[in-house]
This record gives sequence, C-alpha cells and structure tokens, in this order.
Amino acid sequence: MRVLLAEDEKSLARALVKIFAANNFSADAVYDGRDALDYIESGSYDAAVLDVMMPGMDGFEVLRELRRRGNTVPVLMLTARSEVEDKVNGLDLGANYYLTKPFDARELVAALRAITRKGGETDSTLRLGNTLLDRSTYELSAPGGSFRLANREFQMMEMFMSAPKKIISGERFMEVIWGFDSDAEMSVVWAYISYLRKKLSALGSDLSIKVHRNAGYSLEEQK
Repeated sequence: MRVLLAEDEKSLARALVKIFAANNFSADAVYDGRDALDYIESGSYDAAVLDVMMPGMDGFEVLRELRRRGNTVPVLMLTARSEVEDKVNGLDLGANYYLTKPFDARELVAALRAITRKGGETDSTLRLGNTLLDRSTYELSAPGGSFRLANREFQMMEMFMSAPKKIISGERFMEVIWGFDSDAEMSVVWAYISYLRKKLSALGSDLSIKVHRNAGYSLEEQK
C-alpha cells in the first residue's frame, strides 16, 4: 500500500514514515499543502494522511480541492484540533477518518487499513490456487509451509494476488513500492521477483510469476 503523508512537523513525519514502513506501507512525505496536492494528483496513492495545520494550503483546503477535482483517494485527517466543528467540517468535505493528536500508532494503522479496504472487504487473507497471503501477519503460505515476507516482498505479492493474471509493469512496481524519489534501479524489481519465485517454489505453491517481454509480470495459477 502506498501512502502520501502531509505533515509539516518534520520529526513527526519521519516517525510516521517509519511506522508505516514497519506495517508494510510505502510512504512519501511532504511538508506543505501545495506539495501534498501536487503529489496526490500526479501519483498513484492508496491513501493520504493530511495534517490540518500546514503552510501553503491547510489540510481542509487540500481535501476540498481534491474532491472538487473528482479525486476519490481515501483521506485521513490528522490534527491537534479536537473541536467537534472541525471534525464535522473535515467529514463533510469528504474525509474518510479524523484522528486527533496525540494518537496511538495502532489506531492510525488500523484506520488506514479500514479506509483502503476495497468493496467493503473484511477478510485479511488473499487466496489464489493453493496459496494464501495474510495481510495481518504478512505470511505467505502454501502446502509446503509458510514464510513471513519482508516489507517490499509483501507489497509486491499483495499487488500480484489482488490482480491475478494482470500484467504489472516494472515501472508500476517502482512507482508504488519504491516511490518517486527512490534512487533504486529497475533491476531491483527483478531481484524481488526472483526472491518471490524461490519462495513460491519452496512452499509447493501452484502459482508462478510469468515474464511478459517489454510489458511486465503476472501471477498465474498453474493448471
């Protein structure tokens, strides 16, 4: 899952990015509202966390403009302002959740998972063929056992299992998992594909990752 974090308190932003990474979220951090709007509009984010009090544009202004443009990205408002009027204003503008500082990191993570569920989905497990991916424990399992996947392995496998047979380009993996500002080379995608292939094989999975020349990769069930 890829998250845009807009928080002008840089020490808090750094701490939140670490919390997101520990929970298998990939986060880009910006420190003012105008950058937040530009990043969300130009990127492919699963959710945005917007501080209310920011320079440039405040969180409410960013949210209002996003919804005016028809952008439906799930938004969690993060603020030190706990007045009911502020919460009502944020929700009326189209926020999906409102969290007041100080907050428990567990609630923040749970809220992000809740607002990004697709189609009201409540099951934390993705299943394809004889293979399961548990989103709550990051475990990939098949008849031969299980592995707890590392952060980027999990994100890549989640993308694959959420869209079986769909061809996903290397550029798309780079954009979603490593982010715009990463210095990583495209070869890192192939390295992680290799890691996942070895784990699927070791687990006795009936899934395989296929390479589509000049197009990308897909996850398919072997018949």
